Amino acid sequence: MNIKGNKITVQKTQEETFNFLSELKNFEQLMPDSIQKFEVDGDSFVFGLKGMPEIRLVLKDKTPFSKVVLGAASSKLSFQLVADITALTDASSEVEIVFDGEFNKMMEMMVKKPLTSFIETLTANLSKV
Repeated sequence: MNIKGNKITVQKTQEETFNFLSELKNFEQLMPDSIQKFEVDGDSFVFGLKGMPEIRLVLKDKTPFSKVVLGAASSKLSFQLVADITALTDASSEVEIVFDGEFNKMMEMMVKKPLTSFIETLTANLSKV
């Protein structure tokens, strides 16, 4: 299952945007209003949204200034959240957040709508930082 968020413009340089997304504590600012838990632990963070199970994301990979990859900490669910960052001007960058996961059809039907909404919220909140 692949969900692409809208490409948004961030009023930060490509490097500043990359550094912001590489600092896991900053993801708290991007979370939906329904967040009930957010804790950073080294190279991972756990978050909980109202009515949803807690999820731990691990910083899997970084390509300086162009990509930040977060992945599932649990081997039960295999997915990645990738932020692709492109320079637009000296003072702005473009970001697209992409969710890529492998789920069975039943699970995919259950999680597609809430995941799409989650990606949209992350993207909308990132455009405001």
